[in-house]
Amino acid sequence: MSQIQVKCPKCGKWQSGKARTCIDTACNFVLGKRSGREYRIDYRNLNGERVREKIGPNREAAEQRLREVLSTMAEGRCIKKSPDARTRFKTLAEWYLNLAEVKAKRSYDRDNWSLRLLLPFFGERLLKDITPGIVEAYRQMRLATPSGRSPKNLTKPATVNREIACFKTIFNKAMKEGKAERNPCQGVKMLKENNERDRVLTLEEYHRLLTECPAHLKSVVRLAYYTGMRQGEILHLTWGQVDLKEGFIKLRPEDTKTSEGRCVPLRGDLLEMFKAIRPGLPLPQVQVFTYAGRTMGSIRRAFESAVKKAGIEDFTFHDLRHTAINNWRLQGHDYFRIMSASGHKTMHVFKRYNTVSPEELRKLAAE
Repeated sequence: MSQIQVKCPKCGKWQSGKARTCIDTACNFVLGKRSGREYRIDYRNLNGERVREKIGPNREAAEQRLREVLSTMAEGRCIKKSPDARTRFKTLAEWYLNLAEVKAKRSYDRDNWSLRLLLPFFGERLLKDITPGIVEAYRQMRLATPSGRSPKNLTKPATVNREIACFKTIFNKAMKEGKAERNPCQGVKMLKENNERDRVLTLEEYHRLLTECPAHLKSVVRLAYYTGMRQGEILHLTWGQVDLKEGFIKLRPEDTKTSEGRCVPLRGDLLEMFKAIRPGLPLPQVQVFTYAGRTMGSIRRAFESAVKKAGIEDFTFHDLRHTAINNWRLQGHDYFRIMSASGHKTMHVFKRYNTVSPEELRKLAAE
């Protein structure tokens, strides 16, 4: 007899999917709508052999897979276990986020953020139903969606590319682990990005911004303004990386976007800032910047709120890096020292962070 079976989350015994309580009288667990249940299908193939095929936590997927099996046997064809036919994307996403190697990624928060946008569109779809055309439909939908800062500002191609990159990575990993047969992103090219910016913060704007920042954000903004460190490098900074004696933040290869270590010099006032917030003699692995005693995740809302209150237009957190590098150049430091501190590997990329103002150009004519 072909049937759907459910595994009791308490004792682990398999029983009919129609069971209301566990068949083990010693357990008697109520099999209601609880998390932790697993489903499988139980049937005999054309050779009379009993087959038990695990499906996962989704009953609908089990029902659909059983229908496919029965239909295939009725036609006398060979049955192939296809994960794409019984797995929904939301199940795949949950599996991916729970992988230890994924949790250890510096971009884990970014993956979480991308999935918050991907899941409403793809979550309930079976993997077999997700095609390159569906992926393209998602891209067009996102490109027509306001970015959140203003109804007039639509989501940028660079943002959509990050989301699709996360989507593609999930499928690539799933294919290696036998949880998916194909990647629907294959053949889907990334959108052309035009994300070069030349926005730098004036000293007066910086002081206005700092005034509007909440207490937990002030030190983060100060460090970004004077060192050009990336947001992720700052939020993941630990006391073991801060050398107050030598006056450097020492980043290891695994701490940086380019996978190359570097030393970031600290001004005197930044050294005093670190001394003021240091809790006694912290352990090297303790993070420097926290909020209410917890690790800071996203600071986007707090930062955008401070920018708005300060009356500053068209300014992002990453523009603080742009500002720091440009200020170093204006102070007369040579490019090699600046690139060493900022972590730029090529002059092509480094030049994008330097903005020559009309006032600087006028000096050429004056001289």
